[in-house]
Formats: sequence, structure tokens, C-alpha cells
Amino acid sequence: MSDIVNAAVTALTEKLGGDNFDGSAKFVIEGEGAIVIDAEGVRASDDETDVTMTADAETFQSILEGETNPTAAFMSGKLAVDGDMGQAMKLGGVLS
Repeated sequence: MSDIVNAAVTALTEKLGGDNFDGSAKFVIEGEGAIVIDAEGVRASDDETDVTMTADAETFQSILEGETNPTAAFMSGKLAVDGDMGQAMKLGGVLS
């Protein structure tokens, strides 16, 4: 597992602030690995989820830092979404 994935797990855990995420989502960071967010929390994993979002490390970092809006990243083609768009929107609200 890469340092980028480890840092992302920590950052996402802090953003959720102990709240559970109702549903399941996976972030795939190209060339680094995957992170799953679900009712159990945030962890490095490649488990099946309701929605999978894929971005490069730079885009993902920018979203985490609040510099890039997840919806804008999707609309510009920097973030790919596969699966339940409702779950993606819900997670986007948590990250904003």
C-alpha cells in the first residue's frame, strides 16, 4: 500500500469525523491503490462497493484539500464515477 493511500485513509477518516457513511464507496487512486468508505469506516481495500470513483493522485489530493469540488472534477473528466450516482453525490457532500 502506498504512502498516498495511507495519507488518504487518515484524511478521509478525519473528514468523516466519526460519522458512519450509509452505503459504500470506493476511491481508486490511479497507480496507487483503492480506499473503501462504508459503515465500518475508511480503509485501504479493493472490496466491491455501490459506487467506484477513479482519479489520479493529484486530483484526489485536490478534492481532499477542498481545492477542487468533486462535482466539478467529475464534470471536467478528472473524476470518473461508476455505479450508484446517488452514493457518489452523498459522499461528495461529505467531502465538500
